[in-house]
Amino acid sequence: MSGCFRLREDGVDLFVRLTPKSSKDAVEGVEHTADGRCHFAARVRAVPEKGDANAALEKLFADELGIPRKSIKVVAGGTSRLKTVRITGNASELARLMAEFARR
Repeated sequence: MSGCFRLREDGVDLFVRLTPKSSKDAVEGVEHTADGRCHFAARVRAVPEKGDANAALEKLFADELGIPRKSIKVVAGGTSRLKTVRITGNASELARLMAEFARR
């Protein structure tokens, strides 16, 4: 599952496929692409306008992982469905948390 995130010196980067304008806010697990890459699949009710869906995604991961919202930021794919979400903090602890989260 470590292919769904990348360790950094100051935390982790998550790879996420976001579906906006959904009926619910949820992380639906891990998906794999045909070329073997993986990402977390997430849905948010927010619309993809003025960064609303990205902000909802950041809040969703903060709530799901029990970490402060200020530690999470969409750093790539701002207008795309495929995004990179950076979580700053203790890298080894976050990697453990992400591995557990991916197995849910």
